[in-house]
Amino acid sequence: MEWLSGLLKKDTLRRILVFVLLGLVLYFVRSMIDLILLTFIFAFLVTRLENVILKRIRMPRKLIVIVLYVAVAAFLYIAIVHYLPILIHQISQLVTLLVKMYNHPGDNQIVIWIVEWLKQSNIEKYLQSGVEFLIASLSGIGSLGLSFFMALILSLFFSLEKERVTQFSARFLTSKVGFIFQDVAYFGRKFVSTFGVVLEAQLLIALVNTLITTAVLYLMHFPQLLSLSIMVFILGMIPVAGVIISCIPLSIIAYSIGGFTDVFYILLTVVVVHAIETYILNPKLMSSKTDLPVFYTFIVLIFSEQFFGVWGLIVGIPIFVFLLDVLDVRSTSEIPRKNFFGGRKKKKNGDS
Repeated sequence: MEWLSGLLKKDTLRRILVFVLLGLVLYFVRSMIDLILLTFIFAFLVTRLENVILKRIRMPRKLIVIVLYVAVAAFLYIAIVHYLPILIHQISQLVTLLVKMYNHPGDNQIVIWIVEWLKQSNIEKYLQSGVEFLIASLSGIGSLGLSFFMALILSLFFSLEKERVTQFSARFLTSKVGFIFQDVAYFGRKFVSTFGVVLEAQLLIALVNTLITTAVLYLMHFPQLLSLSIMVFILGMIPVAGVIISCIPLSIIAYSIGGFTDVFYILLTVVVVHAIETYILNPKLMSSKTDLPVFYTFIVLIFSEQFFGVWGLIVGIPIFVFLLDVLDVRSTSEIPRKNFFGGRKKKKNGDS
Protein backbone atom coordinates (compact mmCIF):
# COMPACT_ATOMS: atom_id res chain seq x y z
CA MET A 1 0.00 0.00 0.00
CA GLU A 2 3.04 2.27 -0.05
CA TRP A 3 2.40 3.15 -3.70
CA LEU A 4 -1.09 4.34 -2.73
CA SER A 5 0.29 6.51 0.07
CA GLY A 6 2.84 7.97 -2.34
CA LEU A 7 0.10 8.61 -4.89
CA LEU A 8 -2.07 10.43 -2.36
CA LYS A 9 0.79 12.78 -1.55
CA LYS A 10 1.16 13.88 -5.19
CA ASP A 11 -1.55 16.50 -5.66
CA THR A 12 -1.33 16.79 -9.44
CA LEU A 13 -1.48 13.06 -10.21
CA ARG A 14 -4.20 12.47 -7.61
CA ARG A 15 -6.34 15.28 -8.99
CA ILE A 16 -5.92 13.96 -12.53
CA LEU A 17 -7.21 10.56 -11.42
CA VAL A 18 -10.14 12.14 -9.55
CA PHE A 19 -10.93 14.29 -12.59
CA VAL A 20 -10.96 11.19 -14.82
CA LEU A 21 -13.20 9.46 -12.27
CA LEU A 22 -15.64 12.39 -12.37
CA GLY A 23 -15.62 12.24 -16.16
CA LEU A 24 -16.50 8.54 -16.08
CA VAL A 25 -19.34 9.18 -13.64
CA LEU A 26 -20.76 11.90 -15.89
CA TYR A 27 -20.41 9.59 -18.89
CA PHE A 28 -22.46 6.87 -17.22
CA VAL A 29 -25.18 9.37 -16.20
CA ARG A 30 -25.12 11.21 -19.54
CA SER A 31 -28.83 10.53 -20.02
CA MET A 32 -29.44 12.87 -17.05
CA ILE A 33 -27.10 15.64 -18.26
CA ASP A 34 -30.05 17.93 -19.03
CA LEU A 35 -31.29 17.65 -15.44
CA ILE A 36 -27.79 18.16 -14.00
CA LEU A 37 -27.02 21.24 -16.09
CA LEU A 38 -30.45 22.84 -15.60
CA THR A 39 -30.32 22.27 -11.83
CA PHE A 40 -26.88 23.85 -11.61
CA ILE A 41 -27.91 26.81 -13.78
CA PHE A 42 -31.10 27.51 -11.79
CA ALA A 43 -29.38 27.14 -8.41
CA PHE A 44 -26.45 29.33 -9.49
CA LEU A 45 -28.63 32.11 -10.91
CA VAL A 46 -30.96 32.14 -7.90
CA THR A 47 -27.96 32.30 -5.55
CA ARG A 48 -26.52 35.25 -7.49
CA LEU A 49 -29.87 37.08 -7.49
CA GLU A 50 -30.29 36.32 -3.80
CA ASN A 51 -26.88 37.84 -2.99
CA VAL A 52 -27.64 40.95 -5.06
CA ILE A 53 -30.96 41.47 -3.23
CA LEU A 54 -29.41 40.86 0.21
CA LYS A 55 -26.88 43.63 -0.44
CA ARG A 56 -29.73 46.13 -0.92
CA ILE A 57 -32.59 44.82 1.23
CA ARG A 58 -32.46 43.44 4.77
CA MET A 59 -34.84 40.48 4.80
CA PRO A 60 -34.66 36.72 5.51
CA ARG A 61 -32.78 34.80 2.85
CA LYS A 62 -35.37 32.02 2.57
CA LEU A 63 -38.12 34.60 2.00
CA ILE A 64 -36.11 35.98 -0.95
CA VAL A 65 -35.80 32.47 -2.39
CA ILE A 66 -39.54 31.84 -2.07
CA VAL A 67 -40.38 35.19 -3.71
CA LEU A 68 -37.98 34.47 -6.59
CA TYR A 69 -39.45 31.05 -7.29
CA VAL A 70 -43.01 32.38 -7.04
CA ALA A 71 -42.05 34.99 -9.62
CA VAL A 72 -40.58 32.26 -11.85
CA ALA A 73 -43.76 30.18 -11.50
CA ALA A 74 -45.93 33.20 -12.39
CA PHE A 75 -43.73 33.97 -15.39
CA LEU A 76 -43.95 30.37 -16.64
CA TYR A 77 -47.75 30.37 -16.24
CA ILE A 78 -48.16 33.60 -18.21
CA ALA A 79 -45.69 32.43 -20.87
CA ILE A 80 -47.37 29.05 -21.37
CA VAL A 81 -51.00 30.21 -21.23
CA HIS A 82 -50.82 33.54 -23.06
CA TYR A 83 -47.66 33.65 -25.19
CA LEU A 84 -47.01 30.04 -26.20
CA PRO A 85 -49.92 29.93 -28.71
CA ILE A 86 -48.75 33.25 -30.20
CA LEU A 87 -45.19 31.95 -30.40
CA ILE A 88 -46.23 28.73 -32.17
CA HIS A 89 -48.28 30.71 -34.69
CA GLN A 90 -45.42 33.16 -35.36
CA ILE A 91 -42.86 30.38 -35.74
CA SER A 92 -45.04 28.61 -38.33
CA GLN A 93 -45.40 31.88 -40.28
CA LEU A 94 -41.66 32.58 -40.01
CA VAL A 95 -40.71 29.10 -41.25
CA THR A 96 -43.15 29.45 -44.16
CA LEU A 97 -41.62 32.83 -45.08
CA LEU A 98 -38.03 31.53 -44.93
CA VAL A 99 -38.85 28.41 -46.97
CA LYS A 100 -40.62 30.55 -49.58
CA MET A 101 -37.62 32.89 -49.85
CA TYR A 102 -35.23 29.94 -50.02
CA ASN A 103 -37.15 28.10 -52.75
CA HIS A 104 -38.24 31.16 -54.74
CA PRO A 105 -35.53 33.85 -54.41
CA GLY A 106 -36.99 35.95 -57.24
CA ASP A 107 -35.22 37.53 -60.21
CA ASN A 108 -32.48 39.37 -58.30
CA GLN A 109 -29.12 37.84 -59.27
CA ILE A 110 -27.48 38.67 -55.93
CA VAL A 111 -30.21 36.94 -53.96
CA ILE A 112 -30.05 33.95 -56.32
CA TRP A 113 -26.28 33.77 -55.80
CA ILE A 114 -26.68 33.91 -51.99
CA VAL A 115 -29.30 31.14 -52.01
CA GLU A 116 -27.13 28.97 -54.26
CA TRP A 117 -24.16 29.56 -51.96
CA LEU A 118 -26.26 28.52 -48.97
CA LYS A 119 -27.32 25.36 -50.76
CA GLN A 120 -23.73 24.43 -51.59
CA SER A 121 -22.15 25.36 -48.25
CA ASN A 122 -22.08 23.39 -45.03
CA ILE A 123 -24.56 25.75 -43.42
CA GLU A 124 -27.37 23.55 -44.73
CA LYS A 125 -25.95 20.74 -42.61
CA TYR A 126 -26.14 22.89 -39.47
CA LEU A 127 -29.65 24.05 -40.33
CA GLN A 128 -30.70 20.44 -40.85
CA SER A 129 -29.17 19.38 -37.54
CA GLY A 130 -30.93 22.28 -35.85
CA VAL A 131 -34.28 21.27 -37.37
CA GLU A 132 -33.69 17.66 -36.35
CA PHE A 133 -32.90 18.78 -32.81
CA LEU A 134 -36.05 20.91 -32.76
CA ILE A 135 -38.20 18.01 -33.97
CA ALA A 136 -36.63 15.67 -31.44
CA SER A 137 -37.21 18.23 -28.70
CA LEU A 138 -40.83 18.69 -29.69
CA SER A 139 -41.39 14.94 -29.87
CA GLY A 140 -39.82 14.54 -26.43
CA ILE A 141 -41.43 17.64 -24.95
CA GLY A 142 -42.80 15.58 -22.07
CA SER A 143 -39.37 14.39 -20.88
CA LEU A 144 -37.86 17.83 -21.49
CA GLY A 145 -40.62 19.48 -19.48
CA LEU A 146 -40.16 16.92 -16.72
CA SER A 147 -36.40 17.64 -16.58
CA PHE A 148 -37.14 21.38 -16.46
CA PHE A 149 -39.69 20.92 -13.67
CA MET A 150 -37.45 18.58 -11.65
CA ALA A 151 -34.52 21.00 -12.03
CA LEU A 152 -36.65 23.82 -10.63
CA ILE A 153 -37.75 21.67 -7.68
CA LEU A 154 -34.20 20.47 -6.92
CA SER A 155 -32.77 23.98 -7.15
CA LEU A 156 -35.57 25.24 -4.88
CA PHE A 157 -34.77 22.66 -2.19
CA PHE A 158 -31.05 23.40 -2.52
CA SER A 159 -31.59 27.15 -2.18
CA LEU A 160 -33.88 26.76 0.85
CA GLU A 161 -31.52 24.36 2.65
CA LYS A 162 -28.21 25.66 1.38
CA GLU A 163 -26.66 25.86 4.87
CA ARG A 164 -27.74 22.32 5.81
CA VAL A 165 -26.60 20.94 2.45
CA THR A 166 -23.20 22.59 2.89
CA GLN A 167 -22.79 21.28 6.44
CA PHE A 168 -23.85 17.76 5.50
CA SER A 169 -21.57 17.70 2.44
CA ALA A 170 -18.62 18.81 4.59
CA ARG A 171 -18.84 15.51 6.50
CA PHE A 172 -17.56 13.64 3.46
CA LEU A 173 -14.28 15.59 3.65
CA THR A 174 -13.35 13.77 6.88
CA SER A 175 -14.56 10.32 5.80
CA LYS A 176 -12.35 7.34 4.94
CA VAL A 177 -12.25 8.51 1.31
CA GLY A 178 -12.04 12.16 2.27
CA PHE A 179 -9.08 12.76 -0.06
CA ILE A 180 -11.38 12.09 -3.03
CA PHE A 181 -14.05 14.50 -1.82
CA GLN A 182 -11.43 17.14 -1.05
CA ASP A 183 -10.39 17.09 -4.69
CA VAL A 184 -14.04 16.98 -5.77
CA ALA A 185 -14.62 20.09 -3.65
CA TYR A 186 -11.57 21.69 -5.30
CA PHE A 187 -13.00 21.03 -8.77
CA GLY A 188 -16.41 22.19 -7.58
CA ARG A 189 -15.05 25.57 -6.49
CA LYS A 190 -13.22 25.93 -9.80
CA PHE A 191 -16.37 24.95 -11.69
CA VAL A 192 -18.54 27.52 -9.94
CA SER A 193 -15.96 30.31 -10.23
CA THR A 194 -15.45 29.74 -13.98
CA PHE A 195 -18.30 27.82 -15.61
CA GLY A 196 -21.01 29.56 -13.61
CA VAL A 197 -19.57 33.05 -13.98
CA VAL A 198 -18.96 32.66 -17.73
CA LEU A 199 -22.44 31.21 -18.28
CA GLU A 200 -23.96 34.10 -16.32
CA ALA A 201 -21.99 36.55 -18.46
CA GLN A 202 -23.25 34.81 -21.62
CA LEU A 203 -26.83 35.18 -20.38
CA LEU A 204 -26.40 38.89 -19.68
CA ILE A 205 -24.69 39.48 -23.04
CA ALA A 206 -27.44 37.58 -24.88
CA LEU A 207 -30.10 39.60 -23.03
CA VAL A 208 -28.50 42.95 -23.92
CA ASN A 209 -28.01 41.90 -27.54
CA THR A 210 -31.64 40.76 -27.73
CA LEU A 211 -32.97 44.04 -26.34
CA ILE A 212 -30.95 46.09 -28.83
CA THR A 213 -31.83 43.89 -31.80
CA THR A 214 -35.52 43.69 -30.86
CA ALA A 215 -35.73 47.48 -30.60
CA VAL A 216 -34.28 47.81 -34.11
CA LEU A 217 -36.61 45.13 -35.50
CA TYR A 218 -39.58 46.91 -33.92
CA LEU A 219 -38.60 50.21 -35.54
CA MET A 220 -38.25 48.41 -38.89
CA HIS A 221 -41.74 46.88 -38.48
CA PHE A 222 -40.57 43.26 -38.64
CA PRO A 223 -43.30 40.58 -38.41
CA GLN A 224 -43.26 37.76 -35.82
CA LEU A 225 -41.29 39.94 -33.39
CA LEU A 226 -41.70 37.57 -30.41
CA SER A 227 -40.33 34.51 -32.21
CA LEU A 228 -37.46 36.51 -33.71
CA SER A 229 -36.53 37.90 -30.29
CA ILE A 230 -36.42 34.39 -28.81
CA MET A 231 -34.30 33.21 -31.75
CA VAL A 232 -31.85 36.10 -31.26
CA PHE A 233 -31.62 35.38 -27.51
CA ILE A 234 -30.96 31.66 -27.98
CA LEU A 235 -28.36 32.28 -30.68
CA GLY A 236 -26.89 35.05 -28.51
CA MET A 237 -25.92 32.35 -26.01
CA ILE A 238 -23.43 31.08 -28.61
CA PRO A 239 -20.31 33.30 -28.38
CA VAL A 240 -19.38 35.19 -31.58
CA ALA A 241 -20.96 32.65 -33.93
CA GLY A 242 -24.50 33.24 -32.63
CA VAL A 243 -24.57 36.86 -33.77
CA ILE A 244 -23.34 35.86 -37.23
CA ILE A 245 -25.81 32.97 -37.60
CA SER A 246 -28.78 35.14 -36.59
CA CYS A 247 -27.80 37.56 -39.36
CA ILE A 248 -28.84 35.08 -42.09
CA PRO A 249 -32.59 34.69 -41.36
CA LEU A 250 -32.87 38.35 -40.34
CA SER A 251 -31.32 39.46 -43.64
CA ILE A 252 -33.66 37.22 -45.64
CA ILE A 253 -36.72 38.64 -43.85
CA ALA A 254 -35.37 42.19 -44.21
CA TYR A 255 -35.00 41.73 -47.95
CA SER A 256 -38.57 40.42 -48.24
CA ILE A 257 -39.84 43.50 -46.37
CA GLY A 258 -37.79 46.43 -47.65
CA GLY A 259 -35.15 45.17 -50.06
CA PHE A 260 -31.43 45.88 -49.74
CA THR A 261 -31.98 49.01 -47.66
CA ASP A 262 -33.38 46.98 -44.78
CA VAL A 263 -30.68 44.36 -45.28
CA PHE A 264 -28.06 47.11 -44.86
CA TYR A 265 -29.73 48.25 -41.61
CA ILE A 266 -29.75 44.66 -40.31
CA LEU A 267 -26.08 44.19 -41.14
CA LEU A 268 -25.28 47.52 -39.49
CA THR A 269 -27.21 46.42 -36.39
CA VAL A 270 -25.29 43.13 -36.26
CA VAL A 271 -21.98 45.01 -36.53
CA VAL A 272 -22.98 47.41 -33.74
CA VAL A 273 -24.22 44.57 -31.50
CA HIS A 274 -21.03 42.59 -32.11
CA ALA A 275 -18.91 45.68 -31.33
CA ILE A 276 -20.81 46.28 -28.08
CA GLU A 277 -20.36 42.62 -27.13
CA THR A 278 -16.65 42.60 -27.99
CA TYR A 279 -15.48 45.97 -26.66
CA ILE A 280 -17.92 46.76 -23.83
CA LEU A 281 -19.74 43.71 -22.46
CA ASN A 282 -16.98 41.08 -22.69
CA PRO A 283 -14.29 43.15 -20.91
CA LYS A 284 -16.71 44.11 -18.11
CA LEU A 285 -18.44 40.74 -17.60
CA MET A 286 -15.67 38.29 -18.45
CA SER A 287 -12.39 37.84 -16.62
CA SER A 288 -9.08 38.02 -18.45
CA LYS A 289 -8.91 34.22 -18.72
CA THR A 290 -12.04 34.16 -20.87
CA ASP A 291 -10.65 36.65 -23.38
CA LEU A 292 -10.23 33.96 -26.02
CA PRO A 293 -9.11 34.64 -29.60
CA VAL A 294 -11.85 34.18 -32.17
CA PHE A 295 -9.92 31.23 -33.64
CA TYR A 296 -9.99 29.37 -30.32
CA THR A 297 -13.65 30.27 -29.84
CA PHE A 298 -14.68 28.67 -33.14
CA ILE A 299 -12.48 25.59 -32.57
CA VAL A 300 -14.05 25.04 -29.15
CA LEU A 301 -17.57 25.48 -30.56
CA ILE A 302 -16.91 22.99 -33.38
CA PHE A 303 -15.54 20.28 -31.09
CA SER A 304 -18.06 20.86 -28.29
CA GLU A 305 -20.95 20.60 -30.78
CA GLN A 306 -19.58 17.23 -31.90
CA PHE A 307 -19.25 15.93 -28.32
CA PHE A 308 -22.26 17.52 -26.59
CA GLY A 309 -24.62 18.31 -29.48
CA VAL A 310 -26.57 21.56 -29.32
CA TRP A 311 -25.79 21.87 -25.60
CA GLY A 312 -22.12 22.13 -26.59
CA LEU A 313 -22.70 25.41 -28.42
CA ILE A 314 -23.88 26.96 -25.15
CA VAL A 315 -21.68 25.27 -22.52
CA GLY A 316 -18.60 24.64 -24.69
CA ILE A 317 -16.86 27.93 -23.87
CA PRO A 318 -17.62 27.76 -20.10
CA ILE A 319 -16.30 24.17 -19.97
CA PHE A 320 -13.15 25.19 -21.88
CA VAL A 321 -12.58 28.11 -19.49
CA PHE A 322 -13.06 25.71 -16.55
CA LEU A 323 -10.36 23.42 -18.01
CA LEU A 324 -8.06 26.43 -18.45
CA ASP A 325 -8.54 27.31 -14.80
CA VAL A 326 -7.90 23.71 -13.67
CA LEU A 327 -4.73 23.58 -15.78
CA ASP A 328 -3.70 26.97 -14.35
CA VAL A 329 -3.42 28.62 -17.77
CA ARG A 330 -2.64 32.17 -16.75
CA SER A 331 -3.55 35.43 -18.43
CA THR A 332 -1.11 37.24 -20.70
CA SER A 333 -0.03 39.69 -18.02
CA GLU A 334 0.98 36.85 -15.69
CA ILE A 335 3.20 34.77 -18.01
CA PRO A 336 6.88 35.37 -18.89
CA ARG A 337 7.46 37.33 -22.07
CA LYS A 338 8.29 34.48 -24.44
CA ASN A 339 6.94 33.64 -27.83
CA PHE A 340 4.97 30.50 -28.67
CA PHE A 341 8.06 28.51 -29.73
CA GLY A 342 9.98 29.13 -26.53
CA GLY A 343 12.26 31.98 -27.55
CA ARG A 344 12.25 35.22 -25.64
CA LYS A 345 10.62 38.23 -27.19
CA LYS A 346 12.87 41.07 -28.23
CA LYS A 347 12.94 43.84 -25.70
CA LYS A 348 11.34 47.07 -26.76
CA ASN A 349 12.79 50.47 -26.00
CA GLY A 350 12.33 51.15 -22.33
CA ASP A 351 12.02 47.45 -21.31
CA SER A 352 14.24 46.44 -18.43
